[in-house]
Amino acid sequence: DVQLQASGGGLVQAGGSLRLSCAASGFNFAGHNIAWFRQAPGKAREGISCISSTDGNTYVAASVEGRFSISRDNAKNTVYLQMNSLKPEDTAVYYCNLAYRRWNKDYNYWGQGTLVTVSS
Repeated sequence: DVQLQASGGGLVQAGGSLRLSCAASGFNFAGHNIAWFRQAPGKAREGISCISSTDGNTYVAASVEGRFSISRDNAKNTVYLQMNSLKPEDTAVYYCNLAYRRWNKDYNYWGQGTLVTVSS
């Protein structure tokens, strides 16, 4: 079974840093793009970063560009989200996501989420 285990969240002061990890299992990790989303209280889930399986290309949303970066270690089946210069508005539950289409069927998997709280 596909499993995505997010970890690394916690309480941090504004301006601080955290590194989130997403440990994956149950599928060909190196062959898939992985994304990070977040959901703040009372708000819709927001896609914030994604990393390609093939060439390591990355995408970072404008709201976190210049502060967050994504990376992956295929040997460890893990994707990381490095978060620097954290702001109170970054407070959210952060989720990693695997989504792909195969044989005209969509597959979408979510980890359990890890809570990041940024105090002012």
